[in-house]
Amino acid sequence: MKAIYLDNAATTIIDAEVLSVMHAASIENYGNPSSTHQFGRKAKSAIETARKNIAKHFNISASEIIFTSGGTEADNLILQNAVFNLGVQRIITSKIEHHAVLHTCEFLEKSHGIQLDFVQLDAQGNIDLQHLETLLATSDKKTLISLMLINNEIGNLLPTHAVCELSNKYKALFHSDAVQAVGHYNINLHQTPIDFLAASAHKFHGPKGVGFAYFKKGFGIMPLFHGGNQEKGARSSTENVHGILGMEKALEISCNNIDNDKNYINTIKKYFINELQHHFKNIAFNGTSSDLEKSAYTILNVRFPVKNDLLLFSLDMAGIAVSGGSACQSGSNKGSHVLREILTDDEANETSIRFSFSKFTTKEEIDFTIVKLKELLK
Repeated sequence: MKAIYLDNAATTIIDAEVLSVMHAASIENYGNPSSTHQFGRKAKSAIETARKNIAKHFNISASEIIFTSGGTEADNLILQNAVFNLGVQRIITSKIEHHAVLHTCEFLEKSHGIQLDFVQLDAQGNIDLQHLETLLATSDKKTLISLMLINNEIGNLLPTHAVCELSNKYKALFHSDAVQAVGHYNINLHQTPIDFLAASAHKFHGPKGVGFAYFKKGFGIMPLFHGGNQEKGARSSTENVHGILGMEKALEISCNNIDNDKNYINTIKKYFINELQHHFKNIAFNGTSSDLEKSAYTILNVRFPVKNDLLLFSLDMAGIAVSGGSACQSGSNKGSHVLREILTDDEANETSIRFSFSKFTTKEEIDFTIVKLKELLK
């Protein structure tokens, strides 16, 4: 059976060069970075070199990077630190954020009494900038804005510069879950003054279980974990040396090839959109995912005008991996909280599928997927 992977928003295939770096690190650089002997010093030096190299891609200093186990830990570290350490009393977010943000904000509201406000969205899931400004203007509480750069289900791009301007105007802090953007878009944090950012290596062909949090210089960090003094006391735990070096290599490869990869994947996405529209009547695209200018080139969320609870399963049985929403909530029977928020009841009862692409996706795989969809939906 042909195996086709179209769920790259959930995770990506590890690049072969990344695997080579990780393999070498596991054999040659196995020392504990906290040890003072030569093996520990070698591992520590490799981590700090990786930190500097990762920071260069964002035009920031190495001291502003904290290595974590991934995006969820990075979001938690940032959001909880903002409340516990920086005196944030209010968080403005949206109802279509990743649950790493939403559930953390809900926890902070219930346990620490922060004010939690949600910015309004239009029918496509775009934030209402005017409403965001109204929210910012109507409170003197120290506020953090938390909005993701790219929505992981519908691919909407955040108007980042406009949000930065509002955060500066009203002296609010700005955090962004950039998990779907890092490695796919150039992000200059010197030109785009985001205060906090979360990233995860497995979204850009790196290993799972490693990521980083960006804290703009000048913000102290109160750790979530207590133990040793790793990451300058910000994140206790023996460092994941081979994972960090793998992430460094994956980011290097991704950033060096962003333009070529974007052009190629956009071609794949445009081809798929045209084929879908040609072969299926009355399909729709959720969010802005079909707009090549307003959505991530890696994500397409398609709504078929049928109710077919077995379509995902049937595609899987045909060897095609896709998703109905975020992989992080696949154990829930509630469906996509993002689509529930932006679709009408009738639209929500139709069958939506997220297809997500990478540099490894081919037109032949798209053609095979179209054939299988036609068979299953005939």
